[in-house]
Amino acid sequence: MKRIKMIMPVPMPAVALAAFESQIPASLRRDDVTIDFVAVKAGAKILDSYYEMTLADAFVLEAGATAEAEGYDAVCINSMSDSGVAALRSRLSIPVVGPGQSCVLTACMLGEKFSILTMWDQWRPLYKKAIQEQGLAHRVASVRSIDVRPDAQELLAGKEEIVFARLEAEGRAAIEQDGADVIIIGSTTMHQSHAYLADKLPVPVLNPGLVSLKLCEMLLDLGLSHSRLAYQSPELLNDDVFAAVPPAAL
Repeated sequence: MKRIKMIMPVPMPAVALAAFESQIPASLRRDDVTIDFVAVKAGAKILDSYYEMTLADAFVLEAGATAEAEGYDAVCINSMSDSGVAALRSRLSIPVVGPGQSCVLTACMLGEKFSILTMWDQWRPLYKKAIQEQGLAHRVASVRSIDVRPDAQELLAGKEEIVFARLEAEGRAAIEQDGADVIIIGSTTMHQSHAYLADKLPVPVLNPGLVSLKLCEMLLDLGLSHSRLAYQSPELLNDDVFAAVPPAAL
């Protein structure tokens, strides 16, 4: 049995964690893989800025640093921010995967140009990070936003009729006006829109949470992990540096 630690980069109650866990359909679950969804204890709230992105990096590192010692075989970050991915690769030997990197690279295998559909303009720096780190600016058709403030705990509940139609409209514009031949959903908080968009749009639509999970499972199946030449281990560990920080009030 393989164990994956799935880390949410913002604090959230158990009911919200369950909503994220529900995005994995029974048809994609494996009997030989256990996925534990956990949230960071403090830090960012909604990843609306570079300030919050830095807080998320720090507390995802805190949440994932002990994963290997806890018996996990891999860590997966459940956010297009890829919060803490590089730091955790430096800290751990087991695979560490994030949706941002996973989706932009997968999109490049499926088409020539991709567009990202997002809820919120404030999330654009998340995509800029993934695109720049992979050197893929020339493969981006567009980033299109419907400018609806997201809710990391309620997700899209109660907003489906309005949000889905607006995402579809922007998706069609990305294809017909911007030249996209692959669409990436811009947040794991938007996973409820995937089936609708995949049915309505004539190109592949990538669901970030599932893409990163399946890539994580593939690495485990193949016995692969990140290069130690690319992600050097620290000379000294200081995992207790966050111990004095209390959990966020939910």
